[in-house]
Amino acid sequence: MRKLILVAGTSLLIAAPFASADVVGLGASVSYWDSELSGQAVNKGSAVDVEDELNLDSDSNANLSAYLEHPVPVLPNVRLNYTSIKQTGRGEVSSSGFDLIGSGAQVDSKLELDQIDVTLYYELLDNWVNLDAGLTVRSLDGELLVEERFPGNNASRTEIKAVLPMGYLAARFDLPLTGVSIGAEGNGISYSGDSIFDYNAYAQYEVSVVQLRAGYRQMSVDYEDGDDKLDIDIDGPFASLGVTF
Repeated sequence: MRKLILVAGTSLLIAAPFASADVVGLGASVSYWDSELSGQAVNKGSAVDVEDELNLDSDSNANLSAYLEHPVPVLPNVRLNYTSIKQTGRGEVSSSGFDLIGSGAQVDSKLELDQIDVTLYYELLDNWVNLDAGLTVRSLDGELLVEERFPGNNASRTEIKAVLPMGYLAARFDLPLTGVSIGAEGNGISYSGDSIFDYNAYAQYEVSVVQLRAGYRQMSVDYEDGDDKLDIDIDGPFASLGVTF
């Protein structure tokens, strides 16, 4: 992790004297992510498959973002992002059971995963080819609750909480005079067996101050917090509506 922070920080310092917006820019967007979930949760050494055993399915995935860009070369631009993932399911644990829940038990499950990102970045290119690089600090708060549906009332709670630095990179290619562009952006970190990668690719159409975007997003979380661990993939298409000034 120290190596990642050092590399990202050095890159930012090198890029800072050469990158700045021409004018102050503001933007905000809201998006819906139609995602699917796969992987497993581990609690005190026992594991459960979140897709095949818990049958978790998306209830609501909301994403809000806002950014500020300015013409001061030394200071980084700022982007804020909030993602809320809520999934529920009804299933049956395997013959090995899960935590305090016995073999073959019928269960109701709920996964909640909230993320708040603060990204500091510089514009390395700003014309028909746009390239940004920087550092994201992500607050990650996740909980998986699994409860027996029938007498016994056993339950298992798997929780992860962390604040992590992540490298940030974004690229966009504009088709001149059309308002159409394509792009991709991502955050990532991998250290000592834990990793988080979150990236998306999209097509965008902009008219006046309105920005329409559609694409595909994938997030992979492999994080251990004491006896609790989530090793899951969340992916699917998304659509967003934004404004820029």
